Amino acid sequence: MKLATAEQMRRLDAVAIDEYEIPGMLLMENAGAGTVRAIVQHFGNLRGQKIVIFAGPGNNGGDGFVIARHIHQAGGDPIVCVLVDPGKIKGDAATNHKIIQNLLIPIYYFRSTKELATAVSHLKKCHLIVDAIFGTGLTRNISGHFADCIKLINQTNCPVISADIPSGLHSDTGNPLGICVQATLTTTYGLAKVGQIIEQGPKFTGILEVIDISIPPDAIEMADLECTVLDKQEVKNWQPKRKNDAHKGTFGHLLIVAGSRGKTGAAILSGQGALRSGAGLVTICVPATLNEILETSLIEAMTIPLEKSNAGYPVNQDLVQITKAAANKQAMVLGPGLGTNEKTAELVNNLYHKIKIPMVVDADALNTLSLKESQIHKPMAPRIMTPHPGEMSWMTGIPTKEIQENRIEISKLFAKQNGVFLILKGADTIVASPDGRIAINKTGNPGMAAGGMGDVLAGLIGGLLVQGLTPWQASCLGVYAHGLAGDRLAATQKSSFGLLASELAAKLPMVLTKLAC
Repeated sequence: MKLATAEQMRRLDAVAIDEYEIPGMLLMENAGAGTVRAIVQHFGNLRGQKIVIFAGPGNNGGDGFVIARHIHQAGGDPIVCVLVDPGKIKGDAATNHKIIQNLLIPIYYFRSTKELATAVSHLKKCHLIVDAIFGTGLTRNISGHFADCIKLINQTNCPVISADIPSGLHSDTGNPLGICVQATLTTTYGLAKVGQIIEQGPKFTGILEVIDISIPPDAIEMADLECTVLDKQEVKNWQPKRKNDAHKGTFGHLLIVAGSRGKTGAAILSGQGALRSGAGLVTICVPATLNEILETSLIEAMTIPLEKSNAGYPVNQDLVQITKAAANKQAMVLGPGLGTNEKTAELVNNLYHKIKIPMVVDADALNTLSLKESQIHKPMAPRIMTPHPGEMSWMTGIPTKEIQENRIEISKLFAKQNGVFLILKGADTIVASPDGRIAINKTGNPGMAAGGMGDVLAGLIGGLLVQGLTPWQASCLGVYAHGLAGDRLAATQKSSFGLLASELAAKLPMVLTKLAC
């Protein structure tokens, strides 16, 4: 599903009006009429229903006036509460305001907190509330009687329908602007907005319905919208096909450089993720002193004992052995459980820059890479970096809180500046590409906030790479399938408590098979 920012939606409206000569009044009419259809669909017949519509100063208020008229047409009992002086209502909104005046629909004007007191009596008797106060263009914190009105709305017990976006929700970041309407249903116009999908957006948005307001499909296609929400339709065609005459070499060979004393589990879990992805062959480079653990714990994978790593962690002297091993592989996973020893850090930097095959860079490899931009910038082959917010903070120097508040923009900028694919893990995992594309993943659950889950993901993505997927496809399919496997595991256990990464890995074949159907 494609998503729009506030500015992209503004431009699409302008293109529809200026280039296709679709009147703004028609767009507003379609928005309001579509909202009332959705209200009927979700809440039933409106005849005799008392519905309070709060209308603000701009076109969102105009949508509210259209909604009031269609409720009136449907036999409902609309009451319109306008939060600005009528003289400040302009353009198409003013025309629709005049129409509902002519229809003798009750209109009340509340220009201060004191005047709002009389709205309470209407709210006590209403069946539904429509929020048409502020639209997607709002970027400042809400204050004054607007904030008090939203507080009143949120204190009522009846369902709330927001027109386009809950008033007070930032359309791009998904964070409230001081205070935000808590909607039961949001009817968004043209396209879903980024802020309705990420961060706190879903909590305030409630049920999301996208209303077609007649923006031409060609205009949407030409808008080059960079942001999508991953869904089955988006990823199903990327699932590698398995022909009857295939052999293990058909499905690629992955090299994993992972593990150190105390962290062999990370290497094992990464190998499980790769094998469960359908990769034909998996080889794990591990310190020689730990090789027996890998060979007995993951018998389907091959191992390469790193002979120079006598201290239980990989060192730069292993570079030649690893480079030679990578020569006939299609991709590498670097990082799970490597540790952060200085000698390991030197090896990681050299592998990152010298290996000429696609690479998934995870965990300790991220922690040991230099902070200097030149050390990460424009590698020799595609790199997929998979930080959680703390690791992202370490790499960028940006506080974790700021990263969490601006996940999309920071991910997009990092991927572009450094020429890498970035997977910023967490709730609503972000996938960013060097060319500016953004994908948001909604699968997964809090039970996946557990050790080893990221190791499985790194192996899964590496396994998809060696089967011929592009870095973008492997990243998107990987995070979607990984989250879905976590959801299936939680459903099987009837709880998200105590999920194990190894059990999630075991769910991957079923999930990937069903995605291809």
